[in-house]
Amino acid sequence: MDFALSDTERAVRDTARDFITREVVPLEQELLRRERAHRPGLEPDELRELQLRARAFGFWGLATPEEYGGMDLPAVTQSLIWTEIGRSFVPFRFGGEADNILFRANDEQKREFLVPTIEGERRSCFAITEPGAGSDAANIRLSARPDGGDWVLNGEKTFITGGNEADFAIVIAVTDREKGARNGGATAFLVDRAMGWRSEFIQTMGEGGPASLVFDDVRVPRRNILGEPGQGFDLAMEWIGKGRYTIPSHAVGIAERALRMAIDHATTRHTFGRPIGDNQAIQWMLADSETELEAARWLILRAAWTVDQGMDPRHASSMAKLYGAGMVNRVVDRVLQIHGGMGYTRELPVERWYRQVRLYRIFEGTDEMQRLIIARDLLRGYTRLGGHLA
Repeated sequence: MDFALSDTERAVRDTARDFITREVVPLEQELLRRERAHRPGLEPDELRELQLRARAFGFWGLATPEEYGGMDLPAVTQSLIWTEIGRSFVPFRFGGEADNILFRANDEQKREFLVPTIEGERRSCFAITEPGAGSDAANIRLSARPDGGDWVLNGEKTFITGGNEADFAIVIAVTDREKGARNGGATAFLVDRAMGWRSEFIQTMGEGGPASLVFDDVRVPRRNILGEPGQGFDLAMEWIGKGRYTIPSHAVGIAERALRMAIDHATTRHTFGRPIGDNQAIQWMLADSETELEAARWLILRAAWTVDQGMDPRHASSMAKLYGAGMVNRVVDRVLQIHGGMGYTRELPVERWYRQVRLYRIFEGTDEMQRLIIARDLLRGYTRLGGHLA
């Protein structure tokens, strides 16, 4: 059994790390200064410039097929890169990406939506969550009724990431209430903002914020259906599943960087004439953090490996998401404690991480939903104890 990275995986990871270190990390102090002044940390044109530099560096479209100019990297390699991105708190991601289900578009839709999104000329958001339908995604109520050759959408979506900036949304709407969303009664629509929906900013404890999207008799032509009518819920689950290993991969990068800060602080901060790292209380926090971090790393890489093997990744990805999200919350909490009062200030990024990572236990499937999936798989015999080694 070989746990080592391949030469290719190591080379790609190291190149990504070099880019993050040289181009992204130097922006951190300015970002903190802007946020202390209640300004956006990274303007859209600055993000775009960074992405174009990365493109020249060789990084463009990590998951995008080569026919669209992407790298089409295996899931394990993507996981490694997302960990590198997480090492900096600058809200950066490599460009050339599009929602995974947008590749289900027909040729006309690809020209109008997919290709411009990959090139950064358009911005999308994915809209399924509603005020009464969070974890219970099958309970969505936003409706789409046929009217001539069009569909008319009415309702509201909420907590939509990127909804304030997007110029089009992938909207999951109920088209047959009798069937129900889960059983072929929901459809995915590509809806331009110019068609009439509006977004409302939601203030959160983190930096930036999601949006509510309001649809009042928004008319959408039939040609804007993504996939087939009635396929909306399946497409939504496919979209959500993508984040189950990328989110905790990002969390590993955050935890590594935060833990490194804690180690450095523990060796340089002196109280009562000696480094605080000499205290057993500090040592135990460091030891617990390293152990949990390493456990999370392998759960996440195994979930990504499962994707690459063409196996059903849902069980492994749910375990990775559940444990990775909890791990980064516990590690950042300990790191803040080790830094004491300075960790609570906005001079350091620790309190920023503290607010940011709390979301990881909620979005793309709450802790409770991951536990439900894991337990259900075991009780119904969908998986075996010991996984693929059983």
